[in-house]
Amino acid sequence: MNISMWKKALNVIPSVSQDEWAKLDLISKWLIASRAAVLIMTFISAALAGIFALRDGNFSFLPWVALALGLIFAHATNNLFNDYTDYVRGVDEDNYFRTMYGPQPVAHGLLTKTQLLIYAGATGLIALVFGGALLVYSKGDPYILIFIGMGAFFVLFYTWPLKYIALGEIAVLIVWGPLMIGGGYYVLARTWDWNVVWASLPYVLGVTTVIFGKHIDKIQIDKDKKIYTLPVILGEKYSRAAVQVMMVSSYLIVLGLIITRYFTPVMLIVLFALPKLIQVFPAFRKSKPMERPPEFPEGNGGWPLFFAPLAFINNRAFGGYFMVGLLIEVALRIFLPSFWI
Repeated sequence: MNISMWKKALNVIPSVSQDEWAKLDLISKWLIASRAAVLIMTFISAALAGIFALRDGNFSFLPWVALALGLIFAHATNNLFNDYTDYVRGVDEDNYFRTMYGPQPVAHGLLTKTQLLIYAGATGLIALVFGGALLVYSKGDPYILIFIGMGAFFVLFYTWPLKYIALGEIAVLIVWGPLMIGGGYYVLARTWDWNVVWASLPYVLGVTTVIFGKHIDKIQIDKDKKIYTLPVILGEKYSRAAVQVMMVSSYLIVLGLIITRYFTPVMLIVLFALPKLIQVFPAFRKSKPMERPPEFPEGNGGWPLFFAPLAFINNRAFGGYFMVGLLIEVALRIFLPSFWI
């Protein structure tokens, strides 16, 4: 048991040698191989689904736990399966970008293809168990079965063909918003609410900026390998502009929801995330630097990634305050109902 490595793997994507890998416990290996540091984005989506349900008086703790763990393990399965798919398709050959900023388990000799498939299969099975539990809880609600099927589709086909035909970014927007938050709300409340979907957009746009940033970072190498992500289609300049628009739109949508009284002014707490936006925003106004800036970390999820970690920093700050604001609103609704009117 290596708790210090668990903590590290939950914060960055640590680079490890084969000798270091051999000494790690199974949980540490799984956390590194599944890129657990990015699973926080899925946890926040699950948390938002639960908070929206709690806000409307429809929260149940155990179903929410099953929902959160099911989504997290599904995301982890996707990460593992992505690495397997890229490796067997030859994408990770010739020192591909993915192998530079963190371990690709097979390409770096940490796992065999069979072992990686076992990791992915076991992780996916756990996700399905939690999905099955929610299906039983709902007494076989067919819509929940549809949500599970959609999740399985994106897990299996995000890397290929969706990412190859400029649909990867759209998939992220759909999965982390309508599917995770809207569908998660449905699981708990047993009703579909478009207001919840629209209200989740400020956070979901932030998640989408992370995948946009990652694909901007590797735009040239993806183009060379005929992986036509949306940034490859749009070009770096317009892709960076799209990220800027999404970052600013998160704040504008919150303001709009306050004006329409769906949110209370409490949600202005997201303005505390503005320093992070101000910190990262200027970088998206210029092309990626040719060499690593002195202050920028190398490896462990850092350089040669550049835009992706900056977008992640911004989204983590905004998402955290967004979630806290919703929790305060729930408390006000429960303890000061007159405040809500």
